[in-house]
Amino acid sequence: MTFPNLTFRGGPIFDGEKLLKGFAARFESGVLVQLGEEATVGQKGQVIDLGGDILSAGFVDLQVNGGDGVMLNDAPSVETLARIADAHRRLGCRRILPTLITDTKEKTDQTIAAVMQAVAEGIPEIAGLHLEGPHLSVARKGAHDADLIRPMTEADLATLIEAAEQLPALMVTLAPESVSLEQVRALSRAGVIISLGHTDASFDTCVAYFRAGARCATHLFNAMSQLGNREPGLVGAVLSAPDVSSGIIADGIHVHPETLKVAWHAKSGRGRLFLVSDAMAVAGTDLAEFQLEGRTINRKNQRLTLEDGTLAGADLELTNAIKTLVKDVGIPLEEALQAATTIPAKIIGEGNTESFRLGTRLRDTIRIAADLSNISLLID
Repeated sequence: MTFPNLTFRGGPIFDGEKLLKGFAARFESGVLVQLGEEATVGQKGQVIDLGGDILSAGFVDLQVNGGDGVMLNDAPSVETLARIADAHRRLGCRRILPTLITDTKEKTDQTIAAVMQAVAEGIPEIAGLHLEGPHLSVARKGAHDADLIRPMTEADLATLIEAAEQLPALMVTLAPESVSLEQVRALSRAGVIISLGHTDASFDTCVAYFRAGARCATHLFNAMSQLGNREPGLVGAVLSAPDVSSGIIADGIHVHPETLKVAWHAKSGRGRLFLVSDAMAVAGTDLAEFQLEGRTINRKNQRLTLEDGTLAGADLELTNAIKTLVKDVGIPLEEALQAATTIPAKIIGEGNTESFRLGTRLRDTIRIAADLSNISLLID
């Protein structure tokens, strides 16, 4: 593919930490070759006025269950992964962790093999794999199939350790009810990104699992033990643990904006909150419903629910999550952008101080509307 020489100016440029105002970015042959104050950047080729829009590296989403009408659980293959990846690229993501919801061991093995193949074939958006289950708590199952939730065996442990050796990143959501501390230590030593979730575990138990090697939590507040006056639960453990980060679904439905605001300001230490879409098959489509392992998931009023009303993933893209943080929660735009880019990238080992730097590909760059209403790709 031949790329035109392009210079972007007239809008803030987000470098992964800060919004640079009065700067310009010049791309040659599809690669960023100059970033600096507008007066210092050459204007070789076409000059594009951003009109106040934001230029940024694309998003990084660590919890993507589906897109383009398919779920990863439907048929874990390279073709399915490519469809999901393409759908989320069009929604602004440069890197994703496709996510398998609790399923059989056979389906899990198929998924690991498919993601390995997708990475080997160079599907650029695939950054690794997120296994959300099956080693969870039935008491906090959410939309997961209770019949498939089970304790981790030594065979499961060996499979995960082997997968971690071959995948660029492997995140596993698990619950202390189904996984021992020694298994967590072994997974941590192998490089698995361990995330506590779908658990009713106590504060003290969660702290012990963080000390054993867990360093994340999955969709804070949802499907977990809550912050109470005498028992802080997993929510309290996350907010007080300095090195623990957590995904959060900022759609105004899964977590009330005021609750999110309190959590955002309460989070201490180097660990941070980051945005996830928890996207399902409807992402990038106008579908009104879809199937999850034989169960109908309905889409209505930006909600995805089982027939009993249980939330089943989210009808969310990260542009809207950023908008929720800024407009409804009152989070500074720079922090909201970090939560969709730099912070999740660091968690999977791809983070740099600047996510938009010399060498950034035009293909991985997006234009975000000044009012946060939408994104556009620079290369379609």
